[in-house]
Amino acid sequence: AFQENEIKLLTAEIERLKNFGCLGISPSLEGLRDENAKLKYRLNFLQKSLQEERSKTVKSMININSCLQEIFGAAIQAAYPDLENPPLVVTPSQQPKFGDYQCNSAMGITQILLKTKEQKVSPREIAEKITKNIPANECIEKVEIAGPGFINVHLRKDFVSKQLSSLLINGVQPPALGKRKKVIVDFSSPNIAKEMHVGHLRSTIIGESMCRLFEFAGYDVLRLNHLGDWGTQFGMLIAHLQDRFPDYLTVSPPIGDLQAFYKESKRRFDTEEEFKKRAYQCVVLLQSKNPDFIKAWELICDVSRKEFQKIYNCLDITLTERGESFYQEMMKDVVKEFEDKGFVQVDDGRKIVFVPGFPVPLTITKSDGGYTYDTSDLAALRHRLLEEKADILIYVVDSGQSVHLQTVFAAGQMIGWYDPKVTRVTHAAFGVVLGEDKKKFKTRSGDTVRLIDLLEEGLKRAMDKLKDKERDKVLTAEELKAAQTSVAFGCIKYADLSHNRLNDYVFSFDKMLDDRGNTAAYLLYAFTRIRAIARLASIDEEMLRKAAREEVLILDHEKEWKLGKCILRFPEILQKILEDLLLHTLCDYLYELATTFTEFYDNCYCVEKDRQSGQILKVNMWRLLLCEATATVMAKGFDILGIKPVQRM
Repeated sequence: AFQENEIKLLTAEIERLKNFGCLGISPSLEGLRDENAKLKYRLNFLQKSLQEERSKTVKSMININSCLQEIFGAAIQAAYPDLENPPLVVTPSQQPKFGDYQCNSAMGITQILLKTKEQKVSPREIAEKITKNIPANECIEKVEIAGPGFINVHLRKDFVSKQLSSLLINGVQPPALGKRKKVIVDFSSPNIAKEMHVGHLRSTIIGESMCRLFEFAGYDVLRLNHLGDWGTQFGMLIAHLQDRFPDYLTVSPPIGDLQAFYKESKRRFDTEEEFKKRAYQCVVLLQSKNPDFIKAWELICDVSRKEFQKIYNCLDITLTERGESFYQEMMKDVVKEFEDKGFVQVDDGRKIVFVPGFPVPLTITKSDGGYTYDTSDLAALRHRLLEEKADILIYVVDSGQSVHLQTVFAAGQMIGWYDPKVTRVTHAAFGVVLGEDKKKFKTRSGDTVRLIDLLEEGLKRAMDKLKDKERDKVLTAEELKAAQTSVAFGCIKYADLSHNRLNDYVFSFDKMLDDRGNTAAYLLYAFTRIRAIARLASIDEEMLRKAAREEVLILDHEKEWKLGKCILRFPEILQKILEDLLLHTLCDYLYELATTFTEFYDNCYCVEKDRQSGQILKVNMWRLLLCEATATVMAKGFDILGIKPVQRM
């Protein structure tokens, strides 16, 4: 209503200024035009924000940083209407004395005015002009100009209180999306007949968490497992299967250890010439879709799938399998398309494609006529873009594949499959897992660490830790088991996700199970403590829901204010990750939220008790609601990271 009224007043004012011109009254025509331009920008801002308010569901959390960017964007446009794409810099303040947020655009505008218009204006003067043009809004209490031209922003307490109440009533709801975009995430992608090892851990954990984030934000997400389920290695596996289990077509072969089976077939392939010839014949018969050989291939794939699924079940991973075999029939069309458009060169019998800016060409057909990983990856890219119609395509693959993937993406762009201004195709690269000796993580014998062994070791160590803390004496057997799996798998995931994925990271059970510092163990324990506060005061969920609708959250204490603002930064943290795909930002935020809560809890009594008897004297309900809001945001953060908290720990 307030915005609608202001729009009416502004519209009338613009008409008044128009009439001045009509009547020939122009005390300062230039000034009049400036005033008119300012009013129009202010009117546009108000109309846009009103439209957004109407289209937005009231349940959505507000991204305060985005709101402030809109407000300051409108102020800068009104103050400097001739500036194209002026810098817009709004960040949370690092210290309370500088307000809650800062707009640091004035310095950048100074440089632009000097370069483009040769005007020398001080940043402070620009900051003053910006602040005079801030449109009416519901979130800013006051602004102050500090230092050379920083604009310190103080938020309104009633605005923050209202947003917290909305969060408590409606739950954690993401800001509304415009068009519902389709996201495809390619992750995990182990090879058939080989066990998942520690190298697959990062792709699986990071990819799952990215999918959860995009799903929460309202995107249509397809999670793809690009299995290595095709290729020449299947020739030796099928030949060995025929020798070991000749009746495999009628009796399901009891292959217990597929890794050992693979090693046996590889040894025979390397040492027995006759076996090697037969292996090549098996590849030809498999590729020509001979039913007996397709059956053998399916049997081998099924054994692997069951092993992979054990790991996916432990880590709560959901995937749609779409391996290399899925794209086999599409490869000849890909080769033909590159040939028809004149991109193919023949080199020593091979068909290759040079992509501008990349020194190594893609080999799309080998000299024997067979296809390569390059062909398979191009076919997958084409299908995902043209058939699946992905708006965003993310490959969660190790950094070692960076040049290969960038070449494939550039080839797709070159042939016209996508325009990077419209479709986002990204390699979300990650570093390797290191042992505590800072070398590649291996077993003592030098072998690659099997992922299933790593998870079992995590379970054992988590139970040892819980027993050290004598949790087995206070928890039921069921609660202890739930705490064990929560801590074990939560700690393994968090240790990975809390590091910048672009860097290598050192795997250490001792560090990840430490309940001090930025670890899952600390956060899970903090969460159970927060959830227990209301329970121990005999306040149930229904009472909290009723209070959320009726109570005003008082934020008079500095620690209440600090916690309230920290809780509401959640949407801007998620928005940043949707843009840069760096999940450690969420881990850092959850740790900051937990430590900010501890400061609040140490300084503000939520439940006041008699020191002698322990009897509850007073329950400060607005503070319990702050506890509940903290726990609600933490629970959603855990869910995005794939971590399962427990009620008792």
